[in-house]
Amino acid sequence: MTEIPKEEFILKCTSACAGCSSSLSLRYVLKAAGPETVLVIPACCTSVIQGVYPRTALRVPVYNIAFAAAAACASGMSASYQKKGMKMNVIVYAGDGGTVDIGLQALSGAFERETHFLHICYDNEAYGNTGMQRSGSTPLGAITSTTPSGKIHPKKDIDQIVEAHRPPYMATACSAYPLDLFQKVKTALSIEGSKFIHLLSPCPPGWRYPTEKSIEVGKLAVKTGAWILWEREHGSLRISGPSRAAMKTPLPLEEYLKIQGRFQAITLEQVQELQHSITRTMERIRCELEKPCT
Repeated sequence: MTEIPKEEFILKCTSACAGCSSSLSLRYVLKAAGPETVLVIPACCTSVIQGVYPRTALRVPVYNIAFAAAAACASGMSASYQKKGMKMNVIVYAGDGGTVDIGLQALSGAFERETHFLHICYDNEAYGNTGMQRSGSTPLGAITSTTPSGKIHPKKDIDQIVEAHRPPYMATACSAYPLDLFQKVKTALSIEGSKFIHLLSPCPPGWRYPTEKSIEVGKLAVKTGAWILWEREHGSLRISGPSRAAMKTPLPLEEYLKIQGRFQAITLEQVQELQHSITRTMERIRCELEKPCT
């Protein structure tokens, strides 16, 4: 952690919920990016966390934009800075609603155009800012305000969707591992073109666990294999340190599920389906790492 700068770009007294791991993650994202950064923020929790005009908790420029338009806005912003010869880190910091669902078409367009920017999806697996409604990123079996008996559909695989666009860099991260996140943001910003980081952000009120357990929940997601940390640079895949042990001997998935109230109604069949999905993902990753694959 000694390599992380001490300078802060998020001031005290934000409007974040207690235990908010997304705001913790943004702290390290901005430490990696530095002052020559502009954030594009669609409708999401961060729209509230930053504060109410004319005061703000963020020490970098912020452009608030509609749900569907963040990546399109970043495209124009990036092109403008390049035209003027200005070196600025254009970062979209969006929730899963603004990435996996409503913002997906603009994200796909920006990646198809090879826009020079970084899109970070902080994934709390629901629409957290408006009442924790289910999103395409909500996992099977999870209770939300619009799935009170538990979601009956699996989570959308945004990573494979983004991978289909062949970006020069994409990665997963988790708020419980800030150094890993810091290093991946630094790497992403050093590469030309469209980059993507998918960041798991446990949410105490939405996931229904005590506020002091955000780091524990994030680590359990990684240690059970429910969230695998990796990075793909110019097509080359690497497993990140915290996930190497989990790929060999993961903890039981139930350890991750039982700490969260949102899974109190999950069925045995749904647990088995979630475990099967994790196993398939691990097998696909191993297959790619062990090329040629049969």
